[in-house]
Formats: sequence, structure tokens, C-alpha cells
Amino acid sequence: MSLPRLQNTAARRIFLDRHALLEPPQGAAHGSDLLKLIERLGFVQLDSINTVARAHDLILFARKPRYRPQHLKQLYERDKDLFEHWTHDAAVIPLQFYPQWHMRRTRDAAKLRKQWRNWRRGGFEEQLQAVLDHIRDAGACGSSDVGRGEARGSGGWWDWHPSKTALEYLWRSGALHVVGREGFQKRYDLTSRSLDTDLWSSDVAPTETETIDWSCSGALDRLGFATSGEIAAFWGHATSAEVKAWCANALQKGAIEEIEIVGADGSLKRAFARPGILDDPAADTVAPARLRVLSPFDPALRDRKRANFLFGFDYRIEVFVPEAKRIFGYYVFPLLQGERLVGRVDMKAFRGKDTLRVRALWPEHGVQWGKGRQSALEAELDRIKRLAGVSEIRFEPDWLKPSMQHQFG
Repeated sequence: MSLPRLQNTAARRIFLDRHALLEPPQGAAHGSDLLKLIERLGFVQLDSINTVARAHDLILFARKPRYRPQHLKQLYERDKDLFEHWTHDAAVIPLQFYPQWHMRRTRDAAKLRKQWRNWRRGGFEEQLQAVLDHIRDAGACGSSDVGRGEARGSGGWWDWHPSKTALEYLWRSGALHVVGREGFQKRYDLTSRSLDTDLWSSDVAPTETETIDWSCSGALDRLGFATSGEIAAFWGHATSAEVKAWCANALQKGAIEEIEIVGADGSLKRAFARPGILDDPAADTVAPARLRVLSPFDPALRDRKRANFLFGFDYRIEVFVPEAKRIFGYYVFPLLQGERLVGRVDMKAFRGKDTLRVRALWPEHGVQWGKGRQSALEAELDRIKRLAGVSEIRFEPDWLKPSMQHQFG
């Protein structure tokens, strides 16, 4: 029996819809409107690199150009509608989801104690109580406020001083709560002092079965269609075996169905979806033609294999690649236009010179960079420069590069 088949154009549209990229980028971008967007996405990844704007700011700006960084800070620190924890990486997450992290925190309590003991973090366990006592007495603090006098290394996460490691462990396992950031440095306070009891108490926490169901259902709804591995990777809560078991059970109950997705190259991949996805209204909705700069950590792109399959966009971030071996650049931004990823741009804000400098742009294979697309780029950069905090745009000589195909092999 043949499976329902979702053609590539329809698959792209549904995927973009689930990532809030199918509708025109407009509307209010603060308070409850911003919270609704983050709830729709599930979470927003945090990252400190600020070549143009930080990842979380650009993720939100790409969908709501009226967004400014203070809007997220207010929602997080003043309104306390978000909390910070781990999904696949550090992220801000709607506070209403906090109980669903009970399983993650409980599992991390055992896993991280063992792992971190063996990763050049000797002595952190002896500091756990002292760190808790310090915060209980002195109030919220950052890593620079604890462990004075301890040996400190390079500052890399593999070389934290013991009290810094203790802070992170107590946060990841639930005793501490991140209440905000100063200069991108986290500030921690007691969870029991920061949150209502019904959010963090183990007495009212969801069971593991309930959390796995919530995680798998929420991941699939936010992806549109996904393999069990993609579902597992979304929040990072459940194990591969747990997700496979959930998929088998949901399939048997008729809560999901198996379909085939047509990739950008015509290849087929099996995935799970909600019944009737072929009739999803998003499949017939044409994406706006506006060009948008995306963060390398945009939720629509963080699964590089999925982006390559759906859009034919072969991408990796080269931050950790030695400069001589980089193909494009240190921090290169993907460009989305309509339903296509049309290129990537290497650019940086030089705030001391009040300039956004475009160093290079590579159109994707088969993309013509004519006057219309250039005008669309310049209009987007004019919007981006405000987020970046500069007023001028400068294109370097020979900035437009030949298109490339199968860049990373």
C-alpha cells in the first residue's frame, strides 16, 4: 500500500508555516504578541555571537521586524513569562512549559554529576552547598560572585572554576533558576524563591509518560512532519527509544500517520505527520516574496540535514573552522526569499564606525542575482541596520561571488 506523498513545494510551505515564516513579517513584537510567537516556535535559542545581532534577536526580528532586544528582556526579566534552560542548546522557553522540564532536570541531576566529574571539573560537588548557601543569603548572583580565590583557567566551558560548575549544575538540575542576564552573563537565584511552587514542586510534576507525550506531540506539531529522530532532537527531552515507542503507539491509535516527503532533489523520505496533512491550508499558501536574513541558529535551519533535504541548502556554521579552511566565512547568514533559500551573506556591524559592512554574498546554485533581488536585499539590510545599531551600509569591492553547489560535500 502506497503512502500519502507530500510534494516538495507543499512540504516547504507547511514547514515554513510551522516556523512562522510563511506569513508576511509584520505585527506587534512585544508583550503578549511576542510571547505567542515564542510559544508557537516552542523556544528561541540563545547565542552570544554579535557580528550583526545576537541569534535570538535575529530569529525574532526575521518574523517581527518591529522587534527590538529590549522586548525580549522585558518579557523575560520584568514580566517573567519566560525561563531559560536547555533544549538542544541554551534557550528561552515560555514559563508555562516549565513543569515539562522536570524529567529533564531529574535526569540531568544524575547524568551531569557523573559526566562533569570526569571533564576537568574536579571539586565542583564540594561547592554545591556553599553556592546554595551564598545565594540564599546574598540573593541572585552570577559566576563572578562565587568561588573567589579559586583557580581560573581560560574561561572556556571546559575550564570553569568549581563554583561556576556548581552554579550550572544546580541550575540544570533544578535547585537554581536563571532570573536574567547582565552583559549576557547569567544571574541565578533559588528556584523556590523565583517561581510559584506549582511550577517546580515534584509533587505536582508531570509523569515521565506525560512529559514524553507532551514533548513528542509538541515537536511534531511545530515541525509539521518529522522522523522519530527529528522529533527526539526538537526538545532534547526523551531518548530515541522513548520517541520510537511513542510514534509506534500514536500510529496504532491513528493520532499520526506515515507519509512520504519529496526532497528538493526529488528523493523520498518517510516521516510522521498528523492525519490529513496533504489538505493543510498552508500547502496552498504562497510565501511572501520579501527577502529575509536568517540567523544560522534559526529554528528553520538548525537541523542542517533537514534544510538540505527540503531546500537543497547545504549549510554549516564555520565559527570553529580554522580561517584558512573556511569556505565562506566565520559567521555567514542564510537568505530566505519566498519558499527558497537563495544565498548566504558574510557581513558584520562595525559599531565604532556606524557601518554594516557586506563582505561577500554567494547566490545559491541556479539563483540569478539581478536588480530586483538586489533591491530586496538592500531593503532588508536597511531594516537590519537598525537592529544592528548602525546607520550606514557598505558593500566591499567584489562582494558578489559566483554561486556554488554542494559546498561541503
